[in-house]
Amino acid sequence: MEPTPSIRVENLTRQYGALTALHNVSFTVNPGEIVGFLGPNGAGKSTTMRILSGIMSATSGSAWVCGVCVAQNPHEVKRKIGYMPENNPLPDDMRVVEYLRFRARLKKVPSNKLRETVQEAMDICDLSRTARRKIIGTLSKGFRQRVGIADALLGNPEIILMDEPTIGLDPHQIQGIRKLIDNLRGKLTVVLSSHILPEIERSCDRVIIINRGRIVASGTSSELREEFLPGNRFAIEIEGEPAALLEKLKSAKISAKILSEKELSIGRYQISLRAEGDPDTLGPQLIHTLQQAENFKLHALAPSNPSLEEIFLAATKRSWEETIDSKPKVASVTNSSAS
Repeated sequence: MEPTPSIRVENLTRQYGALTALHNVSFTVNPGEIVGFLGPNGAGKSTTMRILSGIMSATSGSAWVCGVCVAQNPHEVKRKIGYMPENNPLPDDMRVVEYLRFRARLKKVPSNKLRETVQEAMDICDLSRTARRKIIGTLSKGFRQRVGIADALLGNPEIILMDEPTIGLDPHQIQGIRKLIDNLRGKLTVVLSSHILPEIERSCDRVIIINRGRIVASGTSSELREEFLPGNRFAIEIEGEPAALLEKLKSAKISAKILSEKELSIGRYQISLRAEGDPDTLGPQLIHTLQQAENFKLHALAPSNPSLEEIFLAATKRSWEETIDSKPKVASVTNSSAS
């Protein structure tokens, strides 16, 4: 028997008057997964998070958290979820430990376990040594985010929802939050909403891409590469004309296409190439073929996987084209009485 999904969403729709923020969104998240919810600003990420956490109701559709229907039992769902909203609102005049104890009481943590629970959350978020007694208003953005995550961990939740946890942070702070998220891997189910693609790629087991209120792709990075940008890709550096490169490969019966080219200096190019063939033997075959060429010189060749940014652009482009194609065509009408 398969375990109950941590999150199951079916045909979720949310409208604000004439604006449809979510349109028939469906996805599942399994126990212990770290899933990236990726999309541009205004795509519907925060709306989905608020619905899952019971803060906002859906216009139509259904959502279940650990098998509990969000619409029917929002209070029970809130006990299963730790939610850190975007621009996490924190009281500036409270000390970190005071605030977390206050939040633990609100979450019905038993009095005899309150200190232990708060201490554990602070230890996980590395707040005990440096920020325990500090006033929240004096903390850096990175430490404020840590306090928000510690708050989400209180109450023994099964699922953590983080909405843009690294927004506005410097590289060192981002690295700290990334390590914190890695520490939760396998212990809790984590849904990480962001529009920062490298963070999603580094931290998450699986990616759900949302655009204009619709799910446009879902899977691991390798699955999404295979779906949206298939084929073997190579980064090549040569001296000589790129057109001559394609002619040489064609004569060796290697089907290839130049995806991009950049002139590094006079006659020297950096090329992104997609080629068809057995991935285990294609690289050596390319090197052998290009080294035999007389009219240019091979300087470097290495496999190159598409970035999550390229996958995202390909997925959103396809969804946009499908949306345009699905719109009904308006036929012109000739008024016969005017002729």
